[in-house]
Amino acid sequence: MKTKFDIPTACLRADSEVTPAASPRRDGLARGSTALGGIRRSFCGGVLAGLVALSGAGGVWAAGASRPNVLFILADDLGYSDLGCYGGEIETPNLDGLASEGLRFTQFYNTARCWPSRAVVMTGYYAQMVRRDHLPGLPGGGGGKRPAWAPLLPELLKPAGYRAYHSGKWHIDGPRLGAGFDRSYSIEDHDRFFSPKRHLLDDKPLPAVERDSGFYLTTHIADHAVECLKEHQSKYPDRPFFHYLCFTSPHFPLQALPEDIAKYRDRYLSGWNEIQQGRYARQRGMGLISSQLPPMEREVGPPYDFPKAFEVLGTGETNRPVAWSELSDEQRRFQATKMAIHAAMVDRMDREIGRVFQQLKAMGAWDNTLVFFCSDNGASAEIMVRGDGHDPAAPMGSAGSYLCLGPGWSSMANTPFRRHKTWVHEGGISTPLIVHWPEGFGGRGEWRRTPAHLIDIVPTVLEVAGVELPTEWHGVAVPPKPGRSLLSVLRADGAPLHDEIWWAHEGNRAIRVGDWKLVAAGAEAPWELYDLSRDRGEIVNRAGEFPGQVRELAARWQRQADWIRQVALGTTGGGGEK
Repeated sequence: MKTKFDIPTACLRADSEVTPAASPRRDGLARGSTALGGIRRSFCGGVLAGLVALSGAGGVWAAGASRPNVLFILADDLGYSDLGCYGGEIETPNLDGLASEGLRFTQFYNTARCWPSRAVVMTGYYAQMVRRDHLPGLPGGGGGKRPAWAPLLPELLKPAGYRAYHSGKWHIDGPRLGAGFDRSYSIEDHDRFFSPKRHLLDDKPLPAVERDSGFYLTTHIADHAVECLKEHQSKYPDRPFFHYLCFTSPHFPLQALPEDIAKYRDRYLSGWNEIQQGRYARQRGMGLISSQLPPMEREVGPPYDFPKAFEVLGTGETNRPVAWSELSDEQRRFQATKMAIHAAMVDRMDREIGRVFQQLKAMGAWDNTLVFFCSDNGASAEIMVRGDGHDPAAPMGSAGSYLCLGPGWSSMANTPFRRHKTWVHEGGISTPLIVHWPEGFGGRGEWRRTPAHLIDIVPTVLEVAGVELPTEWHGVAVPPKPGRSLLSVLRADGAPLHDEIWWAHEGNRAIRVGDWKLVAAGAEAPWELYDLSRDRGEIVNRAGEFPGQVRELAARWQRQADWIRQVALGTTGGGGEK
């Protein structure tokens, strides 16, 4: 059954960082907003002629093109500016090359946390809708179970002939093969890069890896991806594939190969303040951002307190992003080495991604593979010790150490934004997004400034695959997905996609409508209001100046939360609409 497409009545304005905007209106919401009354959450199909038109004239496909392969690459706790093509100094030539030949999004969003983001990527729903994150009165979270009407993306692609592969982190409920994947290497041990104890091949447990065996997780994940691609080339050359490639880098513990760490050993001794200024200058120079850089928040530390960890980590650790000049010599060396390990992990991930790209090219699949790269959340300010513990005598970055990036370097990694993973300020929810598809669109090296979110990935993939959205699944009515296909944006910035984008995680809340963003750091915290057309850094809180906007956006956030809760609880009457 075909899905009805509706044109949204209100949208987010594109090009909001670089193009100066008019002053925010004092008599209501900014341009592009709607009345607060019943808002239908349905796909935005007016920009495109519909799924069927893709293969014809005017569709995004080139004439005669077959269904594309899809490679979705997800990094773990990567900062917004960690890649060279987003202003970083870490060497990432493969992803930089992908960006130079494809598109980079400036305002793409995740959920601020790993498992909610993965639920969104694979289902196309806000994580709370599929009970994979909490709301008051709604069961869910990392251990929540999806409703029966929420299949994962590979199951939806099967009727179109797709084979599906998964390599790396999972963090979704349920089995992999049972969710439509044909092959899977799944790492369930998030505390060990050299010697994981819990990992599975095709849903069957593998033996624990011994230390000093030569195993390094980032390389092994890429090995599995390459193996799957070779098998696909050999056995299924006439079928398209979907590959979900999920690295655990650069998530803590900071563990990297010694030769990779050596490359960056002394690069960060100048400190997080100076390195941040360098990243920000490059971002402005490349046209990524024009708003001001927020100061580091000296009193904002990790989101969770683990005081006993500091007893083990020693006097080199600090849990506040104080000025680099205020640290002791011991602290500066300790902190610089931590960032060197983080950089080594990103560098190695880029090199392993390069091997996957080479395999795609070798099998003749490169030009008709739609590639996405992004991160599940912003860089992390967390500091903890888990897994096998931390041995202060072990070399930093080795299997015997357990280190975390911490708020100083996390603030730098999330340049030019505030806050970190778990918060829904821009630093926690903004991700680089690179999209590349030679046969699908032009625009080499261009920016895309239209705001978008991980909820848009499933609609995009289904559209390029020519798959229509089901209205029911195994006899259960399927609510409409809140996302929109990105295909119109891949062709050119223009018509915005969303009436609103909404966030909630651990009491942190936000909603973006037009260029206004309402955000709160905690369930009891007051609302803050920012004009993102001028202030992506969220420096100037306009809540006192525009109380009407605060009231209207807060009511709108609650209205959306109530609808999401109804969808999750199955009380929407089967349609899933407000």
